[in-house]
Amino acid sequence: MKYRSRTDIISEILKIAGGGVSKTKIMYGAYLSYDQLKDYMQVLLENGLLEKKGMQYRTTKKGLDFLKGYERLDQMFALEPARSAKNLS
Repeated sequence: MKYRSRTDIISEILKIAGGGVSKTKIMYGAYLSYDQLKDYMQVLLENGLLEKKGMQYRTTKKGLDFLKGYERLDQMFALEPARSAKNLS
């Protein structure tokens, strides 16, 4: 498995929670341990990117806006040609 940044993991959680899901579905869908899940969920809830209704978690409008921005950045970097150390000099 390749390295995932904190931002990559957050975007994955927000994608999974788009339609409203349980913590367990998020944990398994994002390949996180329970301890990791607790930390990420706390950050996302405190920052208004995720909301809890009953036992379900759903991505908020702010979370969807984050995802759109993240995907735009990801596409920009994917289009940029790979640079090697030789090309930078």
